[in-house]
Amino acid sequence: MVRTPELPTPAPGAETEPERDPGDVPQRVLIWRRFRRNKLAVAGALMLAGLVLVSVFAEFLSPSTPQAYDAARTHAPPQRLHFVDTSDGFQVGMYVYDYSVERDPETFANQYTVDESTKIPVGFLVQGRSYEMWGLIPSDRHFIGAKDPDHDVYFLGADRNGRDMASRIIHGTRVSMSIGLAGVAMSFVLGLVLGGISGYFGGRIDNLIQRVIEFLMSVPTIPLWMGLSAAVPREWGPIQTYLAITVILSLIGWTDLARVVRGRFLSLRQEDFVTAARLDGCRSGRVIGRHMLPSFTSHIIASLTLAVPFMILAETSLSFLGLGLQAPVVSWGVLLQEAQNIHSIAGAPWVLLPGVAVTVAVLVLNFVGDGVRDAADPYR
Repeated sequence: MVRTPELPTPAPGAETEPERDPGDVPQRVLIWRRFRRNKLAVAGALMLAGLVLVSVFAEFLSPSTPQAYDAARTHAPPQRLHFVDTSDGFQVGMYVYDYSVERDPETFANQYTVDESTKIPVGFLVQGRSYEMWGLIPSDRHFIGAKDPDHDVYFLGADRNGRDMASRIIHGTRVSMSIGLAGVAMSFVLGLVLGGISGYFGGRIDNLIQRVIEFLMSVPTIPLWMGLSAAVPREWGPIQTYLAITVILSLIGWTDLARVVRGRFLSLRQEDFVTAARLDGCRSGRVIGRHMLPSFTSHIIASLTLAVPFMILAETSLSFLGLGLQAPVVSWGVLLQEAQNIHSIAGAPWVLLPGVAVTVAVLVLNFVGDGVRDAADPYR
């Protein structure tokens, strides 16, 4: 006869911790557990957090200011950052080599060669060009840059006006990311409200909203952007133009979310829990907000996160075509305007680096969106 081992009895007076029912775990905890299993999504979330920090502290993180220029450094190539100096013993410290500049007698373009006899020390929290953090706090401290305030460093090269590309890309992160987030917030509200009304009430309201959606989706995107952008007065300032472009992108980007929300509402409004809520005396707003929307949160989150790359690409396309933001505003699309010239690309390929920033941001947002969608899916 096989005897089963007896479990140890707790000591007298000892409190036993009750076992936790898996059903008592909050939904947000379950979503976080599923999300962190997706390594690609976690890596994307970390990179997205880095992009947000760069956009918030752009003035401090930039080696220089975006409008500072040096006419003698037009299309200067990137300077390689060195950490160890073995020319005179063994010394540890960051530095870059200066340039030797000669002008081509035929093309009159600057030709740069590395001058290893002149070193420019580089450090952290150095004093440089003055700026105002968020337009409020004056400062002249930069996270990284030349220790000598009279020298500039070009980690990612310079543009045709001798402006530091690294500083301009960092400042462009703030504008492009903020347009994406603000535009998605506005289109999210429009898509959720109009799609919910269309699917919940149906009838003539549904027909009217769907005809508007079909009209907007039938018009080619680029001509529609061009027409709406051309309606923006050219005498408007940078802030007014920024707001106008955000509104234009929002007025176009809400249609996909509205169709998704409408389809879900059409399938849910006949469910038993919705009928029970109506019989219980709940108003339409409460039925929609407390019962129907939470049932497909994963679809809303996925549409929201995947719409941000669309907004960023839309702003980049408009600014690249000269119909969006214009200088002196610095965005990734404005910086890519210089890449329209094939001669600039051939002589200074680093002017395409803003396009690399756009690609990285779009991929990161797609990774995070896919991870959040899978984690918030209640059927998984």
